[in-house]
Amino acid sequence: MMVFYGVFGAVAIALSVAYWGIVAFYCWGWKKLESFELSPDFQAATRISVLVAARNEAAQIISLLESLRQQDYPTTLLEVLVIDDFSTDQTAQLVADFSFAPLRLIRLSEQSPELFPTLQGKKRAISIGVAQAQGELIVTTDADCLASPQWLSLLAAAYQSRQARFIAAPVVFFREKNGFQRFQSLDFLGMMVITGAGIHTGFMRMGNGANLAYPKTVFEEVGGYLDSSHHASGDDMFLLHKIAARYPQDLFFLKNLAAVIRTEAKPDLASFIQQRIRWGAKSASYRELQVTAVLASVFFHCWCILITLFLLPLRLSFFFPLLVCQLLLKIWADYRLLSISAGYFQRADLLREFWLAQVWHLVYIAGIGLLSNIRKEYEWKGRRVR
Repeated sequence: MMVFYGVFGAVAIALSVAYWGIVAFYCWGWKKLESFELSPDFQAATRISVLVAARNEAAQIISLLESLRQQDYPTTLLEVLVIDDFSTDQTAQLVADFSFAPLRLIRLSEQSPELFPTLQGKKRAISIGVAQAQGELIVTTDADCLASPQWLSLLAAAYQSRQARFIAAPVVFFREKNGFQRFQSLDFLGMMVITGAGIHTGFMRMGNGANLAYPKTVFEEVGGYLDSSHHASGDDMFLLHKIAARYPQDLFFLKNLAAVIRTEAKPDLASFIQQRIRWGAKSASYRELQVTAVLASVFFHCWCILITLFLLPLRLSFFFPLLVCQLLLKIWADYRLLSISAGYFQRADLLREFWLAQVWHLVYIAGIGLLSNIRKEYEWKGRRVR
Protein backbone atom coordinates (compact mmCIF):
# COMPACT_ATOMS: atom_id res chain seq x y z
CA MET A 1 0.00 0.00 0.00
CA MET A 2 2.85 2.38 0.77
CA VAL A 3 4.19 1.84 -2.75
CA PHE A 4 0.79 2.81 -4.15
CA TYR A 5 0.71 5.95 -2.00
CA GLY A 6 4.17 6.94 -3.18
CA VAL A 7 3.48 6.34 -6.88
CA PHE A 8 0.10 8.06 -6.77
CA GLY A 9 1.51 11.02 -4.87
CA ALA A 10 4.36 11.44 -7.35
CA VAL A 11 2.01 11.28 -10.32
CA ALA A 12 -0.43 13.72 -8.70
CA ILE A 13 2.31 16.27 -7.94
CA ALA A 14 3.80 15.90 -11.41
CA LEU A 15 0.42 16.57 -13.03
CA SER A 16 -0.19 19.57 -10.76
CA VAL A 17 3.20 21.09 -11.58
CA ALA A 18 2.64 20.40 -15.28
CA TYR A 19 -0.78 22.09 -15.10
CA TRP A 20 0.71 25.14 -13.41
CA GLY A 21 3.51 25.27 -15.98
CA ILE A 22 1.15 24.97 -18.95
CA VAL A 23 -1.09 27.77 -17.67
CA ALA A 24 1.92 29.98 -16.88
CA PHE A 25 3.17 29.42 -20.43
CA TYR A 26 -0.16 30.52 -21.89
CA CYS A 27 -0.23 33.64 -19.70
CA TRP A 28 3.26 34.49 -20.95
CA GLY A 29 2.27 33.82 -24.56
CA TRP A 30 -0.80 36.07 -24.29
CA LYS A 31 1.29 38.94 -22.93
CA LYS A 32 3.74 38.48 -25.81
CA LEU A 33 0.88 38.66 -28.31
CA GLU A 34 0.54 42.30 -29.36
CA SER A 35 -2.83 43.90 -29.96
CA PHE A 36 -3.65 44.47 -33.61
CA GLU A 37 -4.86 47.99 -34.32
CA LEU A 38 -6.64 49.31 -37.39
CA SER A 39 -4.36 51.73 -39.20
CA PRO A 40 -5.83 55.23 -39.78
CA ASP A 41 -4.98 54.93 -43.47
CA PHE A 42 -6.51 51.46 -43.90
CA GLN A 43 -8.11 50.98 -47.31
CA ALA A 44 -10.43 48.02 -47.79
CA ALA A 45 -9.29 46.02 -50.81
CA THR A 46 -10.47 42.48 -50.06
CA ARG A 47 -13.78 41.01 -51.15
CA ILE A 48 -15.21 39.15 -48.16
CA SER A 49 -17.76 36.35 -48.06
CA VAL A 50 -19.33 35.89 -44.62
CA LEU A 51 -20.72 32.36 -44.25
CA VAL A 52 -23.37 31.52 -41.67
CA ALA A 53 -24.55 27.92 -41.37
CA ALA A 54 -27.98 28.14 -39.73
CA ARG A 55 -30.37 25.52 -38.44
CA ASN A 56 -33.45 26.47 -36.42
CA GLU A 57 -32.12 29.91 -35.48
CA ALA A 58 -35.29 31.97 -35.96
CA ALA A 59 -34.91 33.52 -32.51
CA GLN A 60 -31.39 34.85 -33.16
CA ILE A 61 -30.78 35.21 -36.90
CA ILE A 62 -32.22 38.73 -37.27
CA SER A 63 -29.96 40.11 -34.55
CA LEU A 64 -26.92 38.69 -36.35
CA LEU A 65 -28.04 40.11 -39.70
CA GLU A 66 -28.59 43.53 -38.12
CA SER A 67 -25.04 43.48 -36.75
CA LEU A 68 -23.73 42.55 -40.19
CA ARG A 69 -25.75 45.33 -41.81
CA GLN A 70 -24.08 47.79 -39.41
CA GLN A 71 -20.54 46.83 -40.42
CA ASP A 72 -18.36 49.73 -41.53
CA TYR A 73 -16.94 47.58 -44.33
CA PRO A 74 -17.89 48.60 -47.90
CA THR A 75 -20.94 46.65 -49.07
CA THR A 76 -19.44 46.60 -52.58
CA LEU A 77 -16.75 44.28 -51.20
CA LEU A 78 -19.09 42.16 -49.09
CA GLU A 79 -21.46 39.25 -49.48
CA VAL A 80 -23.25 37.40 -46.70
CA LEU A 81 -24.29 33.82 -47.40
CA VAL A 82 -26.70 32.22 -44.95
CA ILE A 83 -26.81 28.49 -45.60
CA ASP A 84 -30.03 27.07 -44.19
CA ASP A 85 -29.47 23.53 -42.91
CA PHE A 86 -32.98 22.07 -43.25
CA SER A 87 -34.48 24.32 -40.57
CA THR A 88 -37.91 23.34 -39.30
CA ASP A 89 -38.72 26.84 -38.04
CA GLN A 90 -38.90 30.23 -39.81
CA THR A 91 -35.13 30.73 -40.15
CA ALA A 92 -35.03 30.57 -43.95
CA GLN A 93 -38.06 32.81 -44.42
CA LEU A 94 -36.72 35.44 -42.05
CA VAL A 95 -33.46 35.54 -43.99
CA ALA A 96 -35.28 35.71 -47.32
CA ASP A 97 -37.36 38.67 -46.09
CA PHE A 98 -34.42 40.59 -44.62
CA SER A 99 -33.49 43.69 -46.61
CA PHE A 100 -29.72 43.79 -47.08
CA ALA A 101 -28.14 43.98 -50.54
CA PRO A 102 -25.11 41.70 -49.89
CA LEU A 103 -27.29 38.97 -48.34
CA ARG A 104 -28.02 35.72 -50.13
CA LEU A 105 -29.89 32.66 -48.83
CA ILE A 106 -28.74 29.17 -49.78
CA ARG A 107 -31.11 26.33 -48.88
CA LEU A 108 -29.43 22.95 -48.49
CA SER A 109 -32.79 21.38 -49.34
CA GLU A 110 -32.41 22.80 -52.86
CA GLN A 111 -28.82 21.63 -53.39
CA SER A 112 -27.94 18.49 -55.30
CA PRO A 113 -27.22 15.51 -53.00
CA GLU A 114 -24.17 14.90 -55.19
CA LEU A 115 -22.54 18.03 -53.77
CA PHE A 116 -20.18 16.87 -50.99
CA PRO A 117 -22.15 13.65 -50.39
CA THR A 118 -19.79 12.43 -47.66
CA LEU A 119 -20.32 15.56 -45.53
CA GLN A 120 -23.22 16.37 -43.26
CA GLY A 121 -24.53 19.23 -41.14
CA LYS A 122 -22.35 22.29 -40.73
CA LYS A 123 -19.43 20.80 -42.69
CA ARG A 124 -21.60 20.38 -45.78
CA ALA A 125 -23.22 23.78 -45.30
CA ILE A 126 -19.87 25.60 -45.11
CA SER A 127 -18.43 23.58 -48.00
CA ILE A 128 -21.35 24.50 -50.25
CA GLY A 129 -21.10 28.10 -49.07
CA VAL A 130 -17.38 28.25 -49.92
CA ALA A 131 -18.05 26.73 -53.35
CA GLN A 132 -20.59 29.45 -54.14
CA ALA A 133 -18.75 32.31 -52.46
CA GLN A 134 -17.40 35.06 -54.68
CA GLY A 135 -15.12 36.59 -52.06
CA GLU A 136 -11.38 36.17 -51.71
CA LEU A 137 -11.55 35.91 -47.91
CA ILE A 138 -13.99 33.51 -46.25
CA VAL A 139 -15.24 34.61 -42.83
CA THR A 140 -17.37 32.28 -40.69
CA THR A 141 -19.62 33.01 -37.76
CA ASP A 142 -22.70 31.45 -36.17
CA ALA A 143 -26.33 32.47 -36.40
CA ASP A 144 -26.65 33.15 -32.66
CA CYS A 145 -23.78 35.68 -32.57
CA LEU A 146 -23.31 39.45 -32.68
CA ALA A 147 -20.42 41.39 -34.22
CA SER A 148 -19.17 44.92 -33.55
CA PRO A 149 -19.15 47.38 -36.50
CA GLN A 150 -15.37 47.14 -37.03
CA TRP A 151 -15.25 43.35 -37.06
CA LEU A 152 -14.86 42.83 -40.81
CA SER A 153 -12.54 45.81 -41.25
CA LEU A 154 -10.19 44.37 -38.66
CA LEU A 155 -10.22 40.92 -40.27
CA ALA A 156 -9.58 42.44 -43.70
CA ALA A 157 -6.79 44.65 -42.33
CA ALA A 158 -5.13 41.68 -40.63
CA TYR A 159 -5.38 39.66 -43.83
CA GLN A 160 -4.03 42.45 -46.04
CA SER A 161 -1.13 43.37 -43.76
CA ARG A 162 -0.10 39.89 -42.58
CA GLN A 163 -1.09 37.80 -45.60
CA ALA A 164 -2.29 35.20 -43.12
CA ARG A 165 -3.63 31.88 -44.35
CA PHE A 166 -5.78 31.52 -41.24
CA ILE A 167 -7.08 34.15 -38.83
CA ALA A 168 -8.77 33.36 -35.52
CA ALA A 169 -10.35 36.01 -33.31
CA PRO A 170 -12.04 35.99 -29.88
CA VAL A 171 -15.49 34.66 -29.05
CA VAL A 172 -16.99 35.57 -25.67
CA PHE A 173 -20.27 35.01 -23.86
CA PHE A 174 -22.48 37.84 -22.65
CA ARG A 175 -25.96 38.60 -21.26
CA GLU A 176 -25.55 36.15 -18.39
CA LYS A 177 -28.75 35.53 -16.43
CA ASN A 178 -27.46 33.35 -13.59
CA GLY A 179 -24.35 32.08 -11.83
CA PHE A 180 -24.05 29.05 -14.11
CA GLN A 181 -23.86 31.24 -17.20
CA ARG A 182 -21.36 33.54 -15.48
CA PHE A 183 -19.18 30.50 -14.77
CA GLN A 184 -19.30 29.60 -18.47
CA SER A 185 -18.37 33.16 -19.41
CA LEU A 186 -15.39 33.23 -17.06
CA ASP A 187 -14.23 29.79 -18.19
CA PHE A 188 -14.52 30.79 -21.84
CA LEU A 189 -12.51 33.98 -21.34
CA GLY A 190 -9.66 31.82 -20.11
CA MET A 191 -10.05 29.67 -23.21
CA MET A 192 -9.65 32.74 -25.41
CA VAL A 193 -6.32 33.59 -23.75
CA ILE A 194 -5.19 29.99 -24.29
CA THR A 195 -6.34 30.15 -27.93
CA GLY A 196 -4.51 33.40 -28.64
CA ALA A 197 -1.34 32.32 -26.87
CA GLY A 198 -1.42 28.89 -28.49
CA ILE A 199 -1.63 30.29 -32.01
CA HIS A 200 0.93 33.02 -31.33
CA THR A 201 3.52 30.62 -29.92
CA GLY A 202 2.68 27.84 -32.36
CA PHE A 203 2.45 25.39 -29.48
CA MET A 204 -1.24 24.56 -29.39
CA ARG A 205 -3.41 25.79 -32.22
CA MET A 206 -7.14 26.11 -31.52
CA GLY A 207 -9.94 28.23 -32.93
CA ASN A 208 -13.67 28.77 -32.67
CA GLY A 209 -15.78 28.53 -35.82
CA ALA A 210 -17.83 31.56 -34.74
CA ASN A 211 -14.91 33.86 -35.57
CA LEU A 212 -12.55 32.56 -38.24
CA ALA A 213 -11.22 33.78 -41.58
CA TYR A 214 -9.19 32.14 -44.33
CA PRO A 215 -8.66 32.61 -48.08
CA LYS A 216 -11.03 30.62 -50.25
CA THR A 217 -8.05 29.28 -52.22
CA VAL A 218 -6.45 27.88 -49.05
CA PHE A 219 -9.67 26.09 -48.04
CA GLU A 220 -9.80 24.48 -51.47
CA GLU A 221 -6.07 23.74 -51.48
CA VAL A 222 -6.20 21.68 -48.27
CA GLY A 223 -9.40 19.89 -49.30
CA GLY A 224 -11.75 21.59 -46.87
CA TYR A 225 -13.45 19.07 -44.60
CA LEU A 226 -13.36 16.10 -46.94
CA ASP A 227 -10.91 14.02 -44.90
CA SER A 228 -12.75 14.67 -41.62
CA SER A 229 -16.21 13.69 -42.85
CA HIS A 230 -16.40 10.81 -40.35
CA HIS A 231 -16.42 13.34 -37.48
CA ALA A 232 -19.78 14.97 -36.79
CA SER A 233 -18.14 18.09 -35.33
CA GLY A 234 -14.72 19.67 -35.08
CA ASP A 235 -14.84 21.40 -38.46
CA ASP A 236 -12.93 24.47 -37.23
CA MET A 237 -10.14 22.56 -35.47
CA PHE A 238 -9.55 19.97 -38.20
CA LEU A 239 -9.39 22.69 -40.85
CA LEU A 240 -7.04 24.79 -38.71
CA HIS A 241 -4.65 21.89 -38.20
CA LYS A 242 -4.57 21.08 -41.92
CA ILE A 243 -3.77 24.68 -42.80
CA ALA A 244 -1.18 24.85 -40.00
CA ALA A 245 0.54 21.74 -41.34
CA ARG A 246 0.99 23.45 -44.71
CA TYR A 247 1.53 27.03 -43.55
CA PRO A 248 2.83 26.83 -39.96
CA GLN A 249 4.09 30.43 -39.95
CA ASP A 250 0.99 31.99 -41.52
CA LEU A 251 -1.58 31.69 -38.74
CA PHE A 252 -2.68 34.79 -36.86
CA PHE A 253 -4.78 35.53 -33.79
CA LEU A 254 -6.48 38.92 -33.99
CA LYS A 255 -6.20 40.40 -30.51
CA ASN A 256 -8.57 43.38 -30.48
CA LEU A 257 -11.75 44.00 -28.48
CA ALA A 258 -13.54 45.28 -31.58
CA ALA A 259 -12.88 41.94 -33.28
CA VAL A 260 -14.75 40.00 -30.58
CA ILE A 261 -17.83 37.97 -31.50
CA ARG A 262 -20.44 37.73 -28.74
CA THR A 263 -22.89 34.93 -28.09
CA GLU A 264 -24.85 33.61 -25.12
CA ALA A 265 -23.79 30.80 -22.80
CA LYS A 266 -25.90 27.67 -22.53
CA PRO A 267 -28.98 28.27 -20.38
CA ASP A 268 -28.96 25.01 -18.42
CA LEU A 269 -26.84 22.05 -17.43
CA ALA A 270 -28.33 19.67 -20.02
CA SER A 271 -27.51 21.87 -23.01
CA PHE A 272 -24.08 22.64 -21.54
CA ILE A 273 -23.28 18.92 -21.25
CA GLN A 274 -24.40 18.30 -24.85
CA GLN A 275 -22.22 21.18 -26.07
CA ARG A 276 -19.10 20.06 -24.20
CA ILE A 277 -19.53 16.41 -25.23
CA ARG A 278 -19.73 17.65 -28.83
CA TRP A 279 -16.52 19.65 -28.35
CA GLY A 280 -14.68 16.87 -26.56
CA ALA A 281 -15.75 13.89 -28.67
CA LYS A 282 -13.17 14.54 -31.38
CA SER A 283 -10.24 15.59 -29.17
CA ALA A 284 -8.38 12.28 -29.59
CA SER A 285 -8.43 12.73 -33.40
CA TYR A 286 -6.64 16.07 -33.63
CA ARG A 287 -3.67 16.14 -35.98
CA GLU A 288 -1.55 18.14 -33.55
CA LEU A 289 -0.60 15.72 -30.79
CA GLN A 290 0.32 18.51 -28.38
CA VAL A 291 -3.34 19.59 -28.31
CA THR A 292 -4.45 16.11 -27.29
CA ALA A 293 -1.56 15.85 -24.81
CA VAL A 294 -2.44 19.12 -23.06
CA LEU A 295 -6.14 18.25 -22.90
CA ALA A 296 -5.28 14.81 -21.51
CA SER A 297 -2.96 16.24 -18.85
CA VAL A 298 -5.67 18.64 -17.66
CA PHE A 299 -8.20 15.80 -17.61
CA PHE A 300 -5.96 13.51 -15.53
CA HIS A 301 -4.97 16.38 -13.25
CA CYS A 302 -8.61 17.01 -12.36
CA TRP A 303 -9.24 13.31 -11.82
CA CYS A 304 -6.19 13.08 -9.55
CA ILE A 305 -7.63 15.81 -7.35
CA LEU A 306 -10.98 14.02 -7.11
CA ILE A 307 -9.29 10.69 -6.35
CA THR A 308 -7.17 12.33 -3.64
CA LEU A 309 -10.35 13.73 -2.11
CA PHE A 310 -11.93 10.27 -2.21
CA LEU A 311 -8.87 8.63 -0.61
CA LEU A 312 -8.58 11.26 2.12
CA PRO A 313 -10.23 9.13 4.86
CA LEU A 314 -7.80 6.23 4.27
CA ARG A 315 -4.73 8.12 5.42
CA LEU A 316 -5.36 11.72 6.37
CA SER A 317 -1.72 12.46 7.21
CA PHE A 318 -0.65 11.61 3.65
CA PHE A 319 -3.55 12.65 1.44
CA PHE A 320 -4.46 15.94 3.13
CA PRO A 321 -1.09 17.66 2.42
CA LEU A 322 -1.21 16.21 -1.09
CA LEU A 323 -4.71 17.62 -1.66
CA VAL A 324 -3.69 21.04 -0.34
CA CYS A 325 -0.70 21.10 -2.70
CA GLN A 326 -2.83 20.08 -5.68
CA LEU A 327 -5.49 22.68 -4.95
CA LEU A 328 -3.05 25.49 -4.30
CA LEU A 329 -1.24 24.94 -7.59
CA LYS A 330 -4.53 24.75 -9.51
CA ILE A 331 -6.02 27.83 -7.81
CA TRP A 332 -2.81 29.81 -8.32
CA ALA A 333 -2.67 28.92 -12.03
CA ASP A 334 -6.39 29.45 -12.67
CA TYR A 335 -6.57 32.80 -10.90
CA ARG A 336 -3.60 34.11 -12.85
CA LEU A 337 -5.14 33.00 -16.15
CA LEU A 338 -8.64 34.23 -15.40
CA SER A 339 -7.59 37.55 -13.94
CA ILE A 340 -5.57 38.27 -17.08
CA SER A 341 -8.43 37.27 -19.37
CA ALA A 342 -11.15 39.05 -17.37
CA GLY A 343 -9.01 42.17 -17.28
CA TYR A 344 -8.33 42.23 -21.00
CA PHE A 345 -11.93 41.56 -22.02
CA GLN A 346 -13.20 44.11 -19.46
CA ARG A 347 -15.18 41.54 -17.46
CA ALA A 348 -13.58 41.83 -14.03
CA ASP A 349 -17.08 41.41 -12.60
CA LEU A 350 -16.92 37.72 -13.50
CA LEU A 351 -14.08 37.11 -11.05
CA ARG A 352 -16.72 37.13 -8.30
CA GLU A 353 -17.57 33.65 -9.58
CA PHE A 354 -13.99 32.40 -9.24
CA TRP A 355 -14.41 30.13 -6.22
CA LEU A 356 -17.62 28.56 -7.44
CA ALA A 357 -16.02 28.25 -10.87
CA GLN A 358 -13.21 26.19 -9.34
CA VAL A 359 -15.75 23.56 -8.26
CA TRP A 360 -17.61 23.63 -11.58
CA HIS A 361 -14.37 23.43 -13.58
CA LEU A 362 -13.02 20.47 -11.63
CA VAL A 363 -16.25 18.49 -11.94
CA TYR A 364 -17.02 19.26 -15.57
CA ILE A 365 -13.48 18.61 -16.86
CA ALA A 366 -13.40 15.23 -15.12
CA GLY A 367 -17.02 14.26 -15.80
CA ILE A 368 -17.57 15.55 -19.32
CA GLY A 369 -14.04 14.58 -20.33
CA LEU A 370 -14.91 11.01 -19.40
CA LEU A 371 -18.33 11.12 -21.06
CA SER A 372 -16.97 12.55 -24.31
CA ASN A 373 -14.58 9.59 -24.63
CA ILE A 374 -17.24 7.01 -23.82
CA ARG A 375 -20.38 8.48 -25.30
CA LYS A 376 -19.80 9.61 -28.88
CA GLU A 377 -23.48 10.37 -29.55
CA TYR A 378 -25.04 13.69 -28.66
CA GLU A 379 -27.90 15.98 -29.66
CA TRP A 380 -27.30 19.10 -31.74
CA LYS A 381 -30.00 21.36 -33.21
CA GLY A 382 -32.63 18.64 -32.87
CA ARG A 383 -30.44 15.94 -34.43
CA ARG A 384 -28.84 12.90 -32.89
CA VAL A 385 -25.31 12.71 -34.27
CA ARG A 386 -22.20 10.63 -33.68
